[in-house]
Amino acid sequence: MKVKLMKRTNIEEILTKTRNQEYTLNEHHKYLKKIFRSIEISTLNSFDFDKLSADKIYHIDQIKKVAIDYRLRFLDIKYFKNKLPEEATAAIQKLEATHETKLGAFKIMAPSILFRLEKTDDPLLFVPLGNNYYYLVHKWGNDLHPFRKLLMWPFKNIWNLLFAVFGISWLLTEITPMGLFTKAPDATAYWMLLFFMFKAIASVVLYFGFALGKNFNPAIWNNRYNKS
Repeated sequence: MKVKLMKRTNIEEILTKTRNQEYTLNEHHKYLKKIFRSIEISTLNSFDFDKLSADKIYHIDQIKKVAIDYRLRFLDIKYFKNKLPEEATAAIQKLEATHETKLGAFKIMAPSILFRLEKTDDPLLFVPLGNNYYYLVHKWGNDLHPFRKLLMWPFKNIWNLLFAVFGISWLLTEITPMGLFTKAPDATAYWMLLFFMFKAIASVVLYFGFALGKNFNPAIWNNRYNKS
């Protein structure tokens, strides 16, 4: 009997779902058309709006939300340590030919490690349209681990981290035989053990957090200086 593996996380699909929670694709297209015709578009990249695919356009707030949820970075392409694959280069050339322009100021959305080492985890290449909107040029590499959002949840803020530490402490307390510490287990002994577990785990988390220069997701999603 074959075991069905869990589907890996496709960040492009998550971005689209995040955007669609705000409005339908048709509403999105109408809104963009109004915005791009009434406000000056970035002079760096010149586009023919009618030739753009509305489903590839995302606002910075949508990108930020997904980046924070999945602990991703959204940085200039010059900080990206991997080489663009041939299909990404071809996608850029096709977009330039379609709009008869030369593109620049590319951004990459990817896990932090891709800005330090050569890996292949789900990078997304964007180009700015102006007015805090970005156009998805190409996606390549491997999709993210299906539990990445859950695993990165403790790092969204201090309260999530404390809750996670307490949860692990409680679990370890539950599976630890009380007889190892006292001949007469009671509620007081249980709470003392729980407190000891919490303090020990919190100390380890704080030590490695400071030692490795870790920070919470909202502080690193567009920060090139933080290590992770």
